[in-house]
Amino acid sequence: MALMERVATLVRANLNDLVDRAEDPEKMIKQVILDMQNQLMQVKTQVAIAIADEHLLRRKQNENEDKGKEWVRKAELAVEKKDDELARAALDRSLGSKQMAENFRQQAEDQAVQVENLKSALQKLEQKLAEAEAKSELMLARHRRARALNKASDAQAAAAADASNEHAFDRMKNKVERSEALSQAKAELMGDTVEDRLASLERQDQIERLLTDLKARKALSA
Repeated sequence: MALMERVATLVRANLNDLVDRAEDPEKMIKQVILDMQNQLMQVKTQVAIAIADEHLLRRKQNENEDKGKEWVRKAELAVEKKDDELARAALDRSLGSKQMAENFRQQAEDQAVQVENLKSALQKLEQKLAEAEAKSELMLARHRRARALNKASDAQAAAAADASNEHAFDRMKNKVERSEALSQAKAELMGDTVEDRLASLERQDQIERLLTDLKARKALSA
């Protein structure tokens, strides 16, 4: 369904990447969180509807199972009264009720799977929304700081546009500082992922093992 596709897109969204690409990060962050909140409400509604439908299907299943048993009881009564034709008709009704009960059971099972899928999507979206809300203020503060640094560097570069060679050197220095500030801001925005830190630890362990092996070989050859 379209709702589930939109939820999956939001769950997969990397807020850091979106900020890095956005022309207006503040507006983008607020819009993403608003979209998540709206989708969360829709998914909650869908979960409630799906659960209600499952309960209805289960009730229909039980009702038809009870009807099947009741028709069997009536068939037994007809047999006691020596009315085989009526007994056959009652048994036929019993089979029909049992088939309806089985159909409702299958639908209820399918609905139960849909309910679990919606619950899983809801849980993931709630987690993603909590993470996004926690990060948003920090990311916005970093963006504002980086923007202020960029404007300051631009102003310094513009002031030195018609200066002497010494001023030209200063402009170059300012550009370098601006580039460093931008790189630092982006690095702060992006942050190291858990996977990056784990990979770094593994690489350090590998280097230490190689160094130990190298020292051992050197000691043996000495």
